[in-house]
Formats: sequence, structure tokens, C-alpha cells
Amino acid sequence: MLKYQIVPVTHYQQNCSLVWCSDTNAAAVIDPGGDIDSILSAAKANQVNIQHIWLTHGHLDHVGGALALSKELQLDIIGPHKGDQFWLAGIPQQCAMMGFPAHKAFEPNRWLNEGDTLSLGKLSFQVLHCPGHTPGHLVFFEADSKLAFVGDVLFAGSVGRTDFPQGNSQQLVESIRGKLWPLGDDVQFVPGHGPMSNFGHERKTNPFVSDSRFG
Repeated sequence: MLKYQIVPVTHYQQNCSLVWCSDTNAAAVIDPGGDIDSILSAAKANQVNIQHIWLTHGHLDHVGGALALSKELQLDIIGPHKGDQFWLAGIPQQCAMMGFPAHKAFEPNRWLNEGDTLSLGKLSFQVLHCPGHTPGHLVFFEADSKLAFVGDVLFAGSVGRTDFPQGNSQQLVESIRGKLWPLGDDVQFVPGHGPMSNFGHERKTNPFVSDSRFG
């Protein structure tokens, strides 16, 4: 029932995800960092109706196109957790630092919290608060499909950076091992950058968070 297409956006090649319910063709865009024409083209090609914009965290390569997309489609912006409010307020400074076109600061129409659920057609996504990379980082998990959209928390063979303001390496490890691993080894995940993987493989092989490292 859950279908998705990864749409790499910006010169950071961030994995924006177009996600939809195959029964209703209701779609959400997760982390529209930019290149909204590419996102809209993907929606048109798949004949889906974008109804939601969801953000995992406040870094520019994940949110840079959110305001423009929300205005284009007259949609609310949902997420991240309020812990990332300072990142969204600092979008103009992020643009200057990261070599992006100028974007305005914004706040979402709704902040999200641990335990919230998001509906998309007949699908239901669990919201997990997973700080460490940023204090307000979220993960979206669809249990029936065993698929998680993890932003920059976890990558194939690596983890998110923690050297940004309010990053915390201990929190990041606790988020991954305490909240993601219990979802199941067979859960596949779409990271914010790079190829997909699954939690079981990362538990065995990821040098930063493997069971062999932590016991």
C-alpha cells in the first residue's frame, strides 16, 4: 500500500522522498530541500496528489524548498520537533554558509512530538523524536510496510554528524539503538543522503552503532 520515490535535490543530493498510499494516491513530501520542480514532476509522473509536507529536521538541505512548495500547493508544513526552531529561524544564515540561494526563515504550521501519528490515505506513520544530529530531529515509521524515513540520524555504514550547534553524539547513539533498533532488523530505511539499508545490517556492520561495539 505504501509506495515511494526518492528525489535527490540540491547540490547536497539530499534524499527528498515522495511517499504515497496506492489505494488513494494521497501523497506526502518528506524533506523538500529544494528543486521543487523535480518534486512536482515526480508527483505528476506517478499520478499522485500531494497533500502533506513533512520535515525531519531543520537543516537547509532538508527544508529549503518547503516554504515555496507550501505556497505553490497551499499546504501546511508539518514538523520537525520544536527543538529545531533555532535552525529554521537561521535559514538565511544557513543559505550564506552552505552556498544556497537565499531562503526566508519560517515556522511550520505544526510542530511534532514523540508518539504523534501522521495519516496519509490509509497509511499511518509513527513519529519518533530522535535527537543527536539536531535536537529536534524526527523519524517517520510506517509499520505495515516496515519502512522508516530517518533523515540524517542514520546512514548506510555511518551516522549523522554531531558537530553542529546542539548536536550530541551520545544522544544520537541512544536514539538509534534505543528507538530505531527495537523497530526490527527487517525494517528498511531511507536516509537523508546515500543508499538505503536496513536496521539489521547496520546493527551488524555499522562501526558507529553496531551491537559488537556496544555489546
